[in-house]
Amino acid sequence: MPASTITTVPRSRRSVLDTLRFVTGHPLTRGRPLRALGRYAHWQLQSRLCGEVVVDWISGARLAVRTGMTGATGNIYCGLHEFADMAFLLHLLRPGDLFLDVGANVGSYTVLASKVCGAKTVAFEPDGAAAERLRQNIQLNDIEDLARVCQFVVGAETGEVAFTVGLDTTNHVTQGAAGPVRTAAVRRLDDTPGCGAPTMIKLDVEGYEEQVIAGAYSTLAAPSLLAIETELQSPEVERALLGLGFRRAYYDPFRRILTDEPGEVRASNGLYLRNPGEVLARVRVAPVRSVVGVRL
Repeated sequence: MPASTITTVPRSRRSVLDTLRFVTGHPLTRGRPLRALGRYAHWQLQSRLCGEVVVDWISGARLAVRTGMTGATGNIYCGLHEFADMAFLLHLLRPGDLFLDVGANVGSYTVLASKVCGAKTVAFEPDGAAAERLRQNIQLNDIEDLARVCQFVVGAETGEVAFTVGLDTTNHVTQGAAGPVRTAAVRRLDDTPGCGAPTMIKLDVEGYEEQVIAGAYSTLAAPSLLAIETELQSPEVERALLGLGFRRAYYDPFRRILTDEPGEVRASNGLYLRNPGEVLARVRVAPVRSVVGVRL
């Protein structure tokens, strides 16, 4: 094909098209795409007029959201941005449980765990801007007595690392990044007070999960720990978790069942369970909640 006939879609338009595909294809909205598109259009207008918007979410929870907050805006459009992963948390956690949110960003999972489920949360977020928004959402939901913020990188050894700046949900530990970086403190999860008996851990640290696990073996061995959701599912991560007695599983929030193979509902993160019978017993009797008009 002659070069003059080749057309490309501008990046901004690709971004909009990707968002619209996500909105209309999401498990909670694909049956009612017009309502989801209406929320998308309303948010685009509202965010441009107001900058920051406080939105009602699930079961009395609220989020302070600004344009560009990818995960948070996904919650506005579709109810649960990471559907299977967030729904599993909603069905698993109870008051009195401990949730460790490693890579909390602005706090979507933290708010679900502590405001909606009533669990205690320790939220780890090294990025200064994101940690500020995380604290804001904790205060907005009146869960200061349940959720606390640790503003450092969780890793294998105490020390310091280079950490990117200005990349929203994808800020990460780096070596030789081209963009701006800063120095961030590193601590081990095993050395962090109040984290010794979790029920669930979420790991979303942009490829640093192996280092988190290397500094968390005592925490991961706690008998109370039933579930881990991890963004990175490398052979090293899988080998470590299998060695600690976890097994890979898949969750269908609509039917509240666990399977050994992927089903129709795909997750964003890998789910690893210990004592799957206890997990299944919990999720089956969890309260039913309305999410964008869908009962879960």
